[in-house]
Amino acid sequence: MSIVHVLAILTAKPGQRDAVLALFNANVPAVLAEGGCIAYEATIDTENAGPMQTQFGPDTFVVVEKWESMAALGAHAVSDHMKAYGASTKGMLADRVIHILSPS
Repeated sequence: MSIVHVLAILTAKPGQRDAVLALFNANVPAVLAEGGCIAYEATIDTENAGPMQTQFGPDTFVVVEKWESMAALGAHAVSDHMKAYGASTKGMLADRVIHILSPS
């Protein structure tokens, strides 16, 4: 099966990004322990990147993921720890956009 890349763009309600990131980062070890997880990391805008950067802004972060297969990603999506994370952040998020990508 082909490697799967995911870019999850999460926008917190104003002033909630740090709290969401704290919950996200607490969940990272469980995700990295999942079968088929190659990479899983939250990223934010780089400061002072200059005019070459289009910023997401102070309320948004991007999760960069890499999975061995769609099956591994599917198992991740329904895992108990992801359900708990989703429930704990539900009222804190303004938007969530998930891009699932394959190597060209």
